[in-house]
Amino acid sequence: MMNRSNQNGERGGSKLSLLLTIVIVGALGFTAVKIVPVYVEAYQFQDSIEAESRFALTGYPKKSVDDIRDDVYKKAQELDIPAKREDIHVNVTNGSVEIGTDYSVPIDLKVYQYTLQFHPHADNHTI
Repeated sequence: MMNRSNQNGERGGSKLSLLLTIVIVGALGFTAVKIVPVYVEAYQFQDSIEAESRFALTGYPKKSVDDIRDDVYKKAQELDIPAKREDIHVNVTNGSVEIGTDYSVPIDLKVYQYTLQFHPHADNHTI
């Protein structure tokens, strides 16, 4: 009989821990759904400006600074990157191309809001 009274005192503990686990996993999943796509887009944007910096001067006719800026801005729009055209910095000197910009993405987690800052930069300098 003593065993049975001990079990009654612990009754419901597993249900509570299961519920707590489900809430935590759900919150982590929700946060991941909000944040991971932003980082994937940032990675894709970084990759595209690296490619643009490498190949901007290889075609004929060579691209102007405005052409490079327009291409980078178009890619930003495709990826829903909130960069403004005028904030994309392009520097072309002596066969060297540097591209950079700064942008931020607000993240709304319903109970907490914060902003992710990104500073993509690329150049075609040899290593």
